[in-house]
Amino acid sequence: MMTMRAILPLLACLTLFGAEASAQSDYPSRPVRIIVPSEPGGGTDTTARVLAEQLSRSTGQQSVIENRPGAGQMIGIDLVARSPNDGYTLLVAASTITILPATNKNAKYDLLRDFAPISQLVTAPPVLVVNPGLPINSLKEFIAAVKAKPGEFNFGSAGVGTQPHMAMELLKDLAGLDMQHIPYKGVAPAMTDIIAGRVSSMMVNVLSAKAQIEGGKLRGLAISGSKRFAGLPNLPTVAEAGVPGYEALQWFGLFAPSGTPAPILTLLHKETAEALKSPAMRNRLAADGADAVGNSPAEFAELIKFELQKWAKVAHAAKIQP
Repeated sequence: MMTMRAILPLLACLTLFGAEASAQSDYPSRPVRIIVPSEPGGGTDTTARVLAEQLSRSTGQQSVIENRPGAGQMIGIDLVARSPNDGYTLLVAASTITILPATNKNAKYDLLRDFAPISQLVTAPPVLVVNPGLPINSLKEFIAAVKAKPGEFNFGSAGVGTQPHMAMELLKDLAGLDMQHIPYKGVAPAMTDIIAGRVSSMMVNVLSAKAQIEGGKLRGLAISGSKRFAGLPNLPTVAEAGVPGYEALQWFGLFAPSGTPAPILTLLHKETAEALKSPAMRNRLAADGADAVGNSPAEFAELIKFELQKWAKVAHAAKIQP
């Protein structure tokens, strides 16, 4: 026969379990923060805001975007890694998150240990752009111009180890180019300087570049993906234009802190996948140059493993020290 002393701890555990189960079944019962580890106006921010709008509508609770740029995106990433795993702080990050462990000494996180991948949201292939004042109209002419003046041409990026930086490093490696890298604190300031002519070239995702190319402020030379982009159909792929084997696809994904309860992760994936299937969201993303994905957590985790290995090799080839 159990004594009251033995029963009390059991009752406490049952009460705690019941409270946790109730909290999970009521989720979300208050606004959800979605951390974006970069400045407003970039591709990550655009994707997050479109998603937040859909999730706010479908869950009945506000999803609030909070931009936390800085330290090569580490400020925002670390914030989420250290947040309570209750589903009320999420992360929308670019594929740069798979590059930082190889290029940033402050990237102490293990992406598959410290985070729970929920879904790959969209893909947005980077496009190689130049200032339209340059007499360069194709990738072939770009490579010829750079090779004619080794070390004199420069390229901008959203920061050391970011996806735009590494996409250019991959191009440099495969095409045998010698260029100077000028890192910025985000996509927006880099875009400002290339439009102003202070930087000659850049790899930037189509979410950020499409309107500028169509408006004549930038000249697109080639798409970094494996196929042409429907929104800019006249641009060939880098591989098609003369650099075989080149592919650097940027994506944006949704993460939660590791240990977030499975029912919450399941709900978040369900709502996210449904949002990405909606014609309104797909059309809005397509207009900006992105393709909706919405894959499963397991599929997203496999992509992350592949990308971690790929970009570690590129960083090593480029002799980039964390």
